[in-house]
Amino acid sequence: MNWITKIIKAGEKIKSALHKRATKEDIANSDWTSCCKGPILKKDLKKNLWVCPEPECNKHHRITPKQRFDILFGEKNYEIFKTPIPKDDPLNWTDSKSYKDRLKSARKKTGMDCGMMVVCGSINDIKITAVASDFDFLGASMAAAEGEAFLYGIQHAIENKTPFLCVSAGGGMRMMESLISLSQMTRTTLAINELKKNNLPYIVCITDPTAGGITASYAMLGDIHIAEPGALIAFAGARVIQGTVKEELPEGFQKSEYVEKTGFVDLIVDRKDLSEKIGTLLSILLKKNSVINSEENETSENSQPLTKAAS
Repeated sequence: MNWITKIIKAGEKIKSALHKRATKEDIANSDWTSCCKGPILKKDLKKNLWVCPEPECNKHHRITPKQRFDILFGEKNYEIFKTPIPKDDPLNWTDSKSYKDRLKSARKKTGMDCGMMVVCGSINDIKITAVASDFDFLGASMAAAEGEAFLYGIQHAIENKTPFLCVSAGGGMRMMESLISLSQMTRTTLAINELKKNNLPYIVCITDPTAGGITASYAMLGDIHIAEPGALIAFAGARVIQGTVKEELPEGFQKSEYVEKTGFVDLIVDRKDLSEKIGTLLSILLKKNSVINSEENETSENSQPLTKAAS
């Protein structure tokens, strides 16, 4: 091989390296991610709770359940529960890839057995049972295992008399489990009804994206609905709706700000303020707020019969 051939081959290798597209795995393992102004270091984004520091952007990036609970309760300041896992692939589903292989990849990627994590932590000395979904686990879709996790969390809340916080995310029901998946809409709804029969608060924090059967069931049954800024909240896709109604949809349709205006969301709260806001709401709902307690005491004293008060 002469020197000209060596130079040509070296040039081809350099050209190939420059034009090689980064895989999803390469991007996930990189120290960088992207936002409104291009690349940003993940460590800088983490310092800002995975929210873009540019005020005009303020994008709330998707985070894992552990990252979520670290923000809400404090790092490692909560107990993670091991929830029941039903039989994998009850229908022996295969499309371009077997469902068992998809589950195996999702578990390896997220370190979770299913797409939901159930924990118990405290905010303002109030014990809370909470569940959060991981979008990296098959789009945080609902199947039998996720239904079992949700029910486990509700049962723990009832037995320990704690409020229940649901951090919703996901594209809906997981069709690899067909009607088994769809039945989770009913199961979670019945579980929430049991929670409410026990007079325990159910707060939903809606994050990006929350759609499909998740929106049609447990994500819209809260006593209070909080949403992060810019979160997609939908049932069907915008293009499907527009094609059905044959009309132009309003700007920002299905974003949390628009959904708040139409009455399906009570509050939009920045991630940095979520813990404080949830703590305040629970203090009021559980009558642990000092102002409410003092007002109740005054009311009860004023309502006493005169004979009892005189004695």
